[in-house]
Amino acid sequence: MQTFSCAAILFDLDGVLVDSTRSVDRQWRIWAREVGVEPDRVIEIAHGRRTVEVVRLLAPHLDAEPEVVRIERREAADLDGVEVMAGSHALLSSIPEGSWCVVTSGTRYLAHSRLQHARLPVPKVLVSADDVNRGKPHPEPYLKGAELLGFNPADCLVIEDAPAGIEAAHAAGMKAIGLTSTYSIAQLQQADAVIGSLNSIGVKLDGTSAGAKLRISLR
Repeated sequence: MQTFSCAAILFDLDGVLVDSTRSVDRQWRIWAREVGVEPDRVIEIAHGRRTVEVVRLLAPHLDAEPEVVRIERREAADLDGVEVMAGSHALLSSIPEGSWCVVTSGTRYLAHSRLQHARLPVPKVLVSADDVNRGKPHPEPYLKGAELLGFNPADCLVIEDAPAGIEAAHAAGMKAIGLTSTYSIAQLQQADAVIGSLNSIGVKLDGTSAGAKLRISLR
């Protein structure tokens, strides 16, 4: 059994707490056809990255900000197939308040829409694309999450489904658990551990003092 010790857990949202793959793929493909970009190329790089960065990379001739609003408004309205990931409710309820947050590449509007649809709690700390200048794989989003929670980055553990997110976590000085909801084990090989379901994660409070750590066990 593999174990980790940390002060806080930082969760990616899409593909970790919420399964939004069908909605994301559907809306990105619609946008790609509208602007004349190869849909498969968009899907190849979109997961785990901020929408604004995908647009700037693949359609630099467009004004990115209006495109982001258009894409993410459509995604927020497209809840067909958006479901809570197995184990999300139980895992979040096992973590003390203030010891976890969400760090997503989506906007705050989109994150709230999906969390509410999945009937998951909206954490006090939620770092979205709106809150950073550089998205994953840059470490800024995860560093921001640790800062807002009040913990040293080295004391934080990340749960991610995308290589870009794992790269961001490591660049921030954090360990990362990869979840094979979107990418294969081989594609997540840079993670410190890889699991197939959140049900594989057990959390126990190690100690009773204010500085008590979380003991994470992978079953």
